[in-house]
Amino acid sequence: MPRCCTPCRLPVTLILLLLYLCYLLLGATVFWALESEAEQNLNLNFQHEKWELLRNHTCMDNQTLEKFIMYIVDTYKKGLILLGNDTNPETWNFPGSFFFSVTAITTIGYGNLSPSTVGGRVFCVFFALFGIPLNLILLKRIGERMLSLVQRYAAFLGRKVGRQKSVKFISSLCALVTGLLLFFLLPPILFRGMEGWTYEEGFYYSFITLSTIGFGDYVIGRVPGKKYPEWYRNLVSLWILFGMAWLALVITLCTNLLENSRDFCLCCKKKEGEKVDQELIDITLNGHAPSPLTEAEDSESTSSKTESLESDRKCGE
Repeated sequence: MPRCCTPCRLPVTLILLLLYLCYLLLGATVFWALESEAEQNLNLNFQHEKWELLRNHTCMDNQTLEKFIMYIVDTYKKGLILLGNDTNPETWNFPGSFFFSVTAITTIGYGNLSPSTVGGRVFCVFFALFGIPLNLILLKRIGERMLSLVQRYAAFLGRKVGRQKSVKFISSLCALVTGLLLFFLLPPILFRGMEGWTYEEGFYYSFITLSTIGFGDYVIGRVPGKKYPEWYRNLVSLWILFGMAWLALVITLCTNLLENSRDFCLCCKKKEGEKVDQELIDITLNGHAPSPLTEAEDSESTSSKTESLESDRKCGE
């Protein structure tokens, strides 16, 4: 007889991760092509305007100063680093474009950088329109895989030790501590070395980023004149992806814990236990469990007997 071939199961999470990575690479390539030249021209125009202003206005009046300040604000909003005389900015190079793609579809949106060309803005709309659902699906899958690994490890140790509840609690606690270390406690050390932030500022940036609040007051790769390694932003992008999945998993577990908090209330459990014991006693004494219909019929019978006795008493009088 021919052997039955077992169906090959495709790793869905791995396929989604590869699709997600390809989507980010596509977005980074398009943003790099559309925005890098515009950034270069904007930087040259700003340097030219700055030196023209300093050359022609050694003593600026209020109107000229306000005009220059508005120009600086508008240029900064477009993501340009204003300090120094660097005419080769790196905001919209390929690593910078890749990082912007990550912040766009994860809905972090720091606000310090946005497309300045019409083509870049139109592409950003469609890129986020399809990228945000893909990001949510991938985060859900990664969170489920993380939870599944923790549960399998806890079940394996529980069978070895023989204490399922204790092992499950310890495994969940270890997973929580490991996530805190990888996504909140260790990254500030990297940010302190690369960005010059304090540990508290790095921790603040970690939470604001992974929670997708994204104020934009602290953003990586913005120190003027500093050359960042190419792996730095790519590593931060992976940290954002897995950190958001872990934080979403923790928030879900906390939400379920709050919703099911009644199950952990000792008073409620005690009352439910007393009710069950009373029902068991009634069943033992009566031979069957009282039903609402039987109780209603007993009540009607009692009331009818009372009315009959009352009528007999009146007739006797």
